Amino acid sequence: MSVFVVVCRALVVCVVCLLAVPTRAQVAPAPVASASFVNPVWLSQVIQDSPVLRQHNVGVCLTDATTGAKVFELNAERYFTPASVMKLFSLYTGLHMLSDSLPSLRYVVRHDSLIFWGTGDPTLLHGDVPSRRALDFLRTRPEKLFYAEIPNVTAYGPGWTWDDYNYYFQPERGPFPVYGHTVRFYATAGKLRPRVYPRFFRAMTEPVPAGTPNPADDHVRRPELENRFAFFPITKNWVDETPFRTSSALLLQLLQDTLHRPISLVPFRLHAQDSIQVVKGLPVDSLYRRMLQVSDNFLAEQLLLMCSSRIGDDSLSTSRPIRVMRTLFLANLPDAPRWVDGSGLSRLNLVTPRTMVALLLKLHQEVPEKRLLSLLAAGGGHGTLRRVYRDPHGPWLWGKTGTLTNNHNLVGYLRTRSGRLLAFSFMNNNHVVETSEVRKEMERVLTQVRERL
Repeated sequence: MSVFVVVCRALVVCVVCLLAVPTRAQVAPAPVASASFVNPVWLSQVIQDSPVLRQHNVGVCLTDATTGAKVFELNAERYFTPASVMKLFSLYTGLHMLSDSLPSLRYVVRHDSLIFWGTGDPTLLHGDVPSRRALDFLRTRPEKLFYAEIPNVTAYGPGWTWDDYNYYFQPERGPFPVYGHTVRFYATAGKLRPRVYPRFFRAMTEPVPAGTPNPADDHVRRPELENRFAFFPITKNWVDETPFRTSSALLLQLLQDTLHRPISLVPFRLHAQDSIQVVKGLPVDSLYRRMLQVSDNFLAEQLLLMCSSRIGDDSLSTSRPIRVMRTLFLANLPDAPRWVDGSGLSRLNLVTPRTMVALLLKLHQEVPEKRLLSLLAAGGGHGTLRRVYRDPHGPWLWGKTGTLTNNHNLVGYLRTRSGRLLAFSFMNNNHVVETSEVRKEMERVLTQVRERL
């Protein structure tokens, strides 16, 4: 590759990202940290006296979201496994690289042929954030349809657990997802078979052989490398999502069955005279909200792929937007994060509590508060926090949870009784008690923060 091409690509990256960043008129001035640092002794004592919290690694950081003044720190400079709180980095990336709508697909027209390729948009026929815009566009085009597959999209991220391939939270990533890369099974007690969606996979679904053990209490199992689904005897109502193995051939089958017209596969190759067009998809907040509130890993991974598509059409990867964000927008974080994926599934991710709070301050500066809080799970309201942090008068805590085995974290904003909005990070790593016990202690501590600060 020539030096000229490399320089041009670097300029494209900078231009794309700078076009997406809010202007100075849109962003409030950076908060100035107060010279006084309270660090209340009582809060340290509450954490240290907890028989649950003192058994594992705990990191806490509290900062006034409006002024930037530090309020409390405990091990805030230490690195922790963040789990799904890394989705806030994905959100920040999307806010800087995407417009107000998702890029649904890209295409070029050459004579009587329409060649299209994926941007990573995960919403096509998705079960929870569904869009048919790409289908409607392709269905009405008069040209012959050709699908060009973007290279270099790996199915799984670095450090993911390979044997979670069977579970809803780890679908394969891809350039042109359909149905969220999962099969949904709807079982009704008393019926012999579950309903299968999409129907395409019904012929691949059979009951498990009699006497098959089920130590993991699964509803459906799939062999690692095959699209065959075996369901256990139905004794009660349940709904299950199981990822399917992706391939170009399977994608074309699913698209052709839906569109009722032929689609051919072609190598991805752009010509100098090509005029690339974009089909707009759903509003971005519809994806951000679902991704954050229920902690959807697939949406987070695909979000970074969509951001990668803004940088260039030659390939899609999560590493490209991560490099751009670290260089252009996140170089001044207190501690550089180890950031390898969009969802936080990887245990290779590492971040400090004070860096998470610094990210929260950036978000609060750049996004209107009402919009920002509406994207997060709300205590006693919706999402992963709907059963905790309750108050009959309305939510007082908004955040993003992050849970892996032996790790549970919560990052977000809380409103104190005095009216202050605090940005906080409360991270727990290497605990051996049940996550529910850690969650209860966190709620007890943060409730005292609400009452006393």
